[in-house]
Amino acid sequence: MSDIATVSAVASVGISRQHDEQQAVDELFASIHRDDSEMVLFYCSSRYDLSRLAEAMKKRFPGQTLGCTTAGELSLYGFTEHSITGASLSSKAVRARTRILSPLSRFDARQAETFAKSLCSDGFRPDKSFGLLLIDGLSRMEEQVTALLYPQFQNMPLVGGSAGDDLKFEKTHIYADGTFLSDAAAVCLVEPRVPFRTFRIQHFQPTRDKLVITEADPSRRRVIEIDGMPAAEPYADRLGLRVDQLGPAVFSARPVILSIGGEYYIRSIQKIEPDGSLTFYCAIDNGLVFSLAEGQDLDRNLQTGLDRLRRDLGQVELILGFDCIQRRLECQSKGLVESVERILSQVPFLGFSTFGEQFNALHVNQTLTGVALGG
Repeated sequence: MSDIATVSAVASVGISRQHDEQQAVDELFASIHRDDSEMVLFYCSSRYDLSRLAEAMKKRFPGQTLGCTTAGELSLYGFTEHSITGASLSSKAVRARTRILSPLSRFDARQAETFAKSLCSDGFRPDKSFGLLLIDGLSRMEEQVTALLYPQFQNMPLVGGSAGDDLKFEKTHIYADGTFLSDAAAVCLVEPRVPFRTFRIQHFQPTRDKLVITEADPSRRRVIEIDGMPAAEPYADRLGLRVDQLGPAVFSARPVILSIGGEYYIRSIQKIEPDGSLTFYCAIDNGLVFSLAEGQDLDRNLQTGLDRLRRDLGQVELILGFDCIQRRLECQSKGLVESVERILSQVPFLGFSTFGEQFNALHVNQTLTGVALGG
């Protein structure tokens, strides 16, 4: 077995940094293979030749295997790039079933009902389960998919992430049934035989600075005007910056925040367009009122969240996490990488940097969502 691995009664977690597809899969197999495997989850860099990687994965992991491409891999071994991370979950700890949604562009309420009924057959009980959702991160369908699916599963906890492509923003992929797909999502219904908690961790709070969306194009996730002006101008002005000073570091440090049902949810800016509009990582509607968000210490906030999970569960055997790419960028710009890696090394952790996160019926940004499994 590879020395880059951790094994528990619930799951085996491992990583390979090999750049050759076959060697990477072989090393991952050596790290996480177990005879009692119920399912395999993996996350990989989009820099791999995905056709070669799919062929190698299908041969090594012929059972129920689910994965996606990323904007960076994340595990108890820290932040990595051009790697493949994975976990094999024990059949003694979970029962699981996966179904593919494709094409997403045609997904509607009727299909959501049929899909949920199919997934919940054979005695799967939503009230005893949670759902994992991996979805094409450039589909712009996350809001619709989560909003339609969540009620169909009787409000069963649902967490997941939007696939990435190493910040190229060209094409992202989901892996299921032995192949990589775009314009697709995979939903895995998991019925644990161990205690579990789904969670949402964010480190931003609202300020008194308000921004009113006066023109938006939700289908393109673009905010055209804020307070009646080209969107970038009032956003930059509130920060005391010029428009030409805006960029990824600013967007990751100062997102906006929206109140929904008394809870605050982050909305992150992806980029500024040549016309001064702002493209977000989520759909934005006309008339919404945002607050500028101000961050607390990301690493301390993360430690507090993991400590709470340990208190709730007593013992954490595995965390499956979906962490926004903006959080990775913030860690890099603020010198927090080593601190966050030290915190993650405390628990068996498997995750990836996403183009968006799912939590129940909502698509969120700049957040760590996930599920923790106890012993």
